[in-house]
Amino acid sequence: MAQIFHRSMNSVAKMSIVGAAIVAATLGYSMWILVKSPLVTNQYISQPQPVQFSHEHHYTGLGIDCRYCHTSVENSSFANIPPTSTCMNCHSQIWYQSPILEPVRASWRSGKPLEWNRVHNLADFVYFNHSIHVNKGIGCVSCHGRVDKMQLIHKAEPMTMEWCLTCHRNPEKFIRPKDQVVNFTWEAPDPNEPAGGKGQHGEGPVTREMKGGEKAVQMEANQVALGKKLLAEYKIPSTRHLTSCSTCHR
Repeated sequence: MAQIFHRSMNSVAKMSIVGAAIVAATLGYSMWILVKSPLVTNQYISQPQPVQFSHEHHYTGLGIDCRYCHTSVENSSFANIPPTSTCMNCHSQIWYQSPILEPVRASWRSGKPLEWNRVHNLADFVYFNHSIHVNKGIGCVSCHGRVDKMQLIHKAEPMTMEWCLTCHRNPEKFIRPKDQVVNFTWEAPDPNEPAGGKGQHGEGPVTREMKGGEKAVQMEANQVALGKKLLAEYKIPSTRHLTSCSTCHR
């Protein structure tokens, strides 16, 4: 019986199999990148809000502590959105005729709360407790980024499980003194520097004189050295416990 296909078709068949594998791998990798991209996580994206509230203005400009508005972060599993009455504590006297604040005044007159759009919104199957993190020395900046520089609030981190585990696997890299939780510019001091020789934000002369990568390495070493002490002081559970599925999925 005569051969139907030319011998060259063997090479074509092999190339098609390899090509199909490459296409499948490319599609899989593209989907993996897409799932982690801001298109899915909403990272870096500011949500429309009823009032253009500036965290930079209120925190950095006016020096208002995070906990003045978010009163429940130290004793509750969730961070509350402040009621209109909190806004009116100041804005019944300051900028009380500003057009941009009319939604706040309308809410105050009607008693109907402002409907803010959530920026940091974890999946329903994830259990997250704000008070535990705050009371164990995890700073606001670790999860929310440099809110002190944000005109409009946005999600600074992807808040995926992979991202959460970077901290739960190495908590010493993130933990800080409890009195520095709301300090967005705090840096771990150099353990070799004598008391009183630190800079404004806990940065000693040695690290101030360093530049680039050398300074970053030293700052990380300072953080890890202090972090290990704080893990014991604050009685942080073991990494095995922190990475257990039941810790976050209940």
